[in-house]
Amino acid sequence: MSARTITQRARRRQRLITISWIAALAAITITLIYTEQTALLYVLATLGVTVLLVIVARADLAHAEPASIETGTNSLTNVGNSASDWGSKKRV
Repeated sequence: MSARTITQRARRRQRLITISWIAALAAITITLIYTEQTALLYVLATLGVTVLLVIVARADLAHAEPASIETGTNSLTNVGNSASDWGSKKRV
């Protein structure tokens, strides 16, 4: 087997795992809504957001690849210069 075939199979497997997680979490959420277990749903949602925030907070951004820096004019400096921009229309 070629390396490309192995890579494609690995991606397909990862995609299947991701879709399985999404389906399982959707089924749990729909079940909790159907059985009117909103208190448990709120607790799980709070824990989920907390876990997500911890993951983002622990991300090693110092060693990440630097973003490509554009040379030239900044798009924020040209705000209001377009004729179709709402801010450029004068009010009476």
